[in-house]
Amino acid sequence: MVAAKNASRRRPSRPRDAIALLKADHRQVSGWFADFKKASSNSRKQTLAKNICQALRVHTTIEEEIFYPAFWSATGDKPLHHEAEIEHQGAKNLIAEIEKSDPADDYFDARVTVLSEMIKHHVKEEEQPGGMFAEARRANMDLTQLGEQLAQRKSELQSQGVLSALVGRLNEPLSR
Repeated sequence: MVAAKNASRRRPSRPRDAIALLKADHRQVSGWFADFKKASSNSRKQTLAKNICQALRVHTTIEEEIFYPAFWSATGDKPLHHEAEIEHQGAKNLIAEIEKSDPADDYFDARVTVLSEMIKHHVKEEEQPGGMFAEARRANMDLTQLGEQLAQRKSELQSQGVLSALVGRLNEPLSR
């Protein structure tokens, strides 16, 4: 009983609202970008780039499917909404290029670096005073309910990613 109680205390708690969940994603990816910058081995760079790309795919999807429509509906801020959508499209294009390459590609590091800069800019705009997150709070959006929706969809997408990776491995030829 005590072990189970202690184990539940060690588990990270879910963010309470949509903005906390999205900010937690921002911090996680920022950490991976910092690790990538310091990495020297190609295998470490490949792993970090894969983590970054997968996390950003999930993050952009939950923002575009759930948070951005709710934001636009609550605020009517078309310019801020549209700018965020366009920034996402640019990031997704670069993610696709990174996923098609590897550290042996002369442009691999540059692509990850530019993606890092794009994401840093995007995060700053969302999180700054007067940015999307501040405006969402001022609009009295139900951020707790949105956070639950975001967390559920994020979990679904992450599960699909794990399943896709397993299916991909099953289709690989066996090495001897």
